[in-house]
Amino acid sequence: MEQDLRPGLYAAIFRRRDIRRFRPDAVPDAILGRVLLAAHHAPSVGFTQPWSFVIVRDLERRREVKRAFEQEREKNAALFSGARREQFLSFKLEGILEAPLNLIVTCEAGRFGAAVLGKPGVEQVELYSTCLAVQNLWLAARAEGLGVGWVSIMSNDALRSIFSIPPEVLPVAYLCVGYAERFSPRPTLQEAGWAPRLALEQLLRFEFWGAPSEDRARALARLARDADTWREIFPHGGMPEF
Repeated sequence: MEQDLRPGLYAAIFRRRDIRRFRPDAVPDAILGRVLLAAHHAPSVGFTQPWSFVIVRDLERRREVKRAFEQEREKNAALFSGARREQFLSFKLEGILEAPLNLIVTCEAGRFGAAVLGKPGVEQVELYSTCLAVQNLWLAARAEGLGVGWVSIMSNDALRSIFSIPPEVLPVAYLCVGYAERFSPRPTLQEAGWAPRLALEQLLRFEFWGAPSEDRARALARLARDADTWREIFPHGGMPEF
């Protein structure tokens, strides 16, 4: 009988968090290697495998990244006003210097040439595929007990300059990686009241885009959250919060 893969998978998905506070403990190379191998085994349209991974430990280079982050943070703060701006400025939104290592996940479109299976109708297939590699990396890291924080407040031009990334290569994700001080029960921005998690039933459409069938959406969402269903997967407790 095939091993039940559900408990580990669902636990990693529901307990994954965007981490900003890290312990200084080094990440063993064996664990880092497994996480990167998991990222490399993400699906990619046309088997393009467009990703590369830049491993960053050098503190001075990370200080340059931190300065670039601070510049972009000021630009982001200008989008908000009043209490919303003050709340934004109160958030810790990166762990660039605290994490023992940083990773850059990049995308190189056309790695195997201009002709890509599946690309004519959807031009950005390599970019979407690279995002799947980021997700694989994040879930594998969580399964290994590591925290990952995506520094989305960042200038790609700054990253190209700091790390000599060629113009045809797109920096997709700047990640801080290490052992987390803690994994919170819910996402930080949700806990802080920045935004709520949308209810699943709000996001369901049936057969075509139009007015959703509210009864069908509510029924399916209830089944998705049914505690008895999840106890089947986690019979010994430890059911994740969602």
